[in-house]
Amino acid sequence: MRSIWTGSISFGLINIPIKLFSAVQESNLDLDMLDAKDLSNIIFKRFNESTGKEVAYGNIIKGYKIEDKYVILEDEDFQAADAVKTKTIDIQSFVSEKEIDSIYYEQPYFLEPDKGAMKAYALLRDALAASGKVGVTSFVLRNKESLAILKPYKNVIVLNRIRFEQEVRDPSELKLPPVAKCTSAKEMDMAEKLIDQLTEKFDISSFKDEYTAKLLDIIKKKAKGKAPKKPAELKVVHKQTDDLMEMLKASLETKKKKSS
Repeated sequence: MRSIWTGSISFGLINIPIKLFSAVQESNLDLDMLDAKDLSNIIFKRFNESTGKEVAYGNIIKGYKIEDKYVILEDEDFQAADAVKTKTIDIQSFVSEKEIDSIYYEQPYFLEPDKGAMKAYALLRDALAASGKVGVTSFVLRNKESLAILKPYKNVIVLNRIRFEQEVRDPSELKLPPVAKCTSAKEMDMAEKLIDQLTEKFDISSFKDEYTAKLLDIIKKKAKGKAPKKPAELKVVHKQTDDLMEMLKASLETKKKKSS
């Protein structure tokens, strides 16, 4: 793996030099965009809006528009905004992980201790594991301030970037049923029984990206000249029976039959 950021974790008066690596990779296939006429690759270029000429990457600068004029920003300007945060992951507090709603989670990274930081790194990792808490921190990555948590995962400290509150949209504009007013006590009891019946220990290894695997199989068959079978047309059901009790009972019976 290749590190994408270097800096340090600030833990009280303890400073832990680290390297940051992406913790995830996409499972989807890397498909190229081609011209339908001759199957040539489609490439994207950066053009000057006024002249129409291509601009070399080295000649591209960043600017912010104020009253029809651009203020040009240099690398030093981004660092001047907060020089400390550009190189430091400062733990501001510790909280219970269950207090953080899953909607805020965004992107995980692995942290690796740099030279001479093994002992301090292990101390923080093991203390987090023993306490059951996560560290709340903020840092700057690619000229953007990010909120994040630090937590142990196996033998590594994971930095999981989370969204700021203002980045999550308010669902009040959606047309939604009122909470606990649209279902009867019997329906709720039956729904809870169905949930209990379908409850099992979560095993991430039992879930696979089946769509990508099937798509790759189709690609391999097409490469050998075999045409894929046309899938049956699926219709989306927009309306179900209003008798929720009957559907809940049927769902419970279906699960019983599968289990027997």
